[in-house]
Amino acid sequence: MDYFSINSLRETHAGWSLLRAQNAPLALTFFMTAFTDPNQRNLGRQDLIDVLDDVLFSLRDSLGADRFPRSAAEYLDDWAEPEKAWLRKFYTEGRDEPVYDLTAATEDVIRWVEALRGRDFVPTQSRLSSIFNLLKTLVHGSETDPEARLAELQRQRDGIDAQMEQIRSGEVPVMSGPEAVDHFHQLTTQAKDLLADFREVEANFRKLDRRLREQISMWEGGQGDLLESIFSSQQDISGSLQGRTFQGFWDYLMSPQLRTELHELLERATRIEALSAQDGLQQITSMQNDWLPAVEQTQATVRQLSAQIRRLLDDKVFLENKRIMALIRSIESSAVAVRAAPPPGAFAELSGHEIPVALPFERPLYEPSRQVAIDDDVDVTEDLDVDANALFTQFHVDPHRLEGNIDAVLAEAGQATLADVTDAFPLSQGLAELVAYFQLATESTWATIDSERSQTLSWALPDGSLREATVDQIIFVRPS
Repeated sequence: MDYFSINSLRETHAGWSLLRAQNAPLALTFFMTAFTDPNQRNLGRQDLIDVLDDVLFSLRDSLGADRFPRSAAEYLDDWAEPEKAWLRKFYTEGRDEPVYDLTAATEDVIRWVEALRGRDFVPTQSRLSSIFNLLKTLVHGSETDPEARLAELQRQRDGIDAQMEQIRSGEVPVMSGPEAVDHFHQLTTQAKDLLADFREVEANFRKLDRRLREQISMWEGGQGDLLESIFSSQQDISGSLQGRTFQGFWDYLMSPQLRTELHELLERATRIEALSAQDGLQQITSMQNDWLPAVEQTQATVRQLSAQIRRLLDDKVFLENKRIMALIRSIESSAVAVRAAPPPGAFAELSGHEIPVALPFERPLYEPSRQVAIDDDVDVTEDLDVDANALFTQFHVDPHRLEGNIDAVLAEAGQATLADVTDAFPLSQGLAELVAYFQLATESTWATIDSERSQTLSWALPDGSLREATVDQIIFVRPS
């Protein structure tokens, strides 16, 4: 960032204006008391006024009655003004009074101010371990060389085997007290940061919504172009990078197995003896319960924005239909006015419209569908030793190659059966290739399936053994 970017932030950023404000200590004290310390969101106006009255009473009792002359309601309205944007004021369904919540900029300021107090303990080892693990996940997860991936997995398995042998021998390595405290502080810090990030995620969703609304409001083209633009960008909110990462977090958090595992790990963490003297140890068990309301509110915001976009699009369609009806009425009035003396020549000409001509004999005759009897009885084997390699040796049958085989045979004859085609081009992909021939025959108009006649086709497996299949006869005819 250069001087001009920093100066622009100083003049326009809501967080910077909060730090420069005369009553910044009062505002931050109130924000922490009402929102961040109890971890609350979307508080009603009267509830916030009561909390701010208590804060003002305590400060006036210590600093003097004339220290903060304005009322709690006036301070609250001032901090929610668009010029400051320290609080977001909005209405929710089912509530008559306005609701307030911290903005992302205010959340950043609170976290920065809390960090200024300093920390008695700085988790350095766990941070380095987290960086190292993230770097390994990034590098190995992006590796495309199968040999390198297998070598890394083999190395991890060897390490796990070594640890298992060490435990079996009676030597159980346990994390030391300082290491446990280090990781505990890193855990609580990241949990608070994640909870604070939800306000910024919600703000990013609102920016995407505002950009789409501006596009709809300022649109001057045709209705069809507008619809195409809206449908092509309807995934801007959920399909954006922010939306995909948030959806991934939501899916992870909603997984019953992962939620159970997280709850069990948090419960076991509270029973670690080295952490018994740490403040906030019991609070980490409510970490998951703190995340859920914040995530659900962000999800509700996305649903609300999508519904508002649909209503805005409906309004646009209504206005367009109204304009079309006005044009129709104008044309009708003009037609009535010239009814007695119509203009010479053609009244109106429409260009670019042609009537397609299709001869009846060009249409194929109706062919009733055949009922195929399917034996749905499944014999379950008791042999559980099944080779799963077949699941990973899938292949694709190219229909264009099969069409080329048929064309090559028909180039020398007027018609040919499927047996003629497979004699010239043997089945190299077995039964899957045979099924693909039947699919081509059912989808084309130059092939006929004769259920009264059958033909036996054979092919060789990779091990040299032969397989045969008796199927209905297919007759291919050269297209005219």
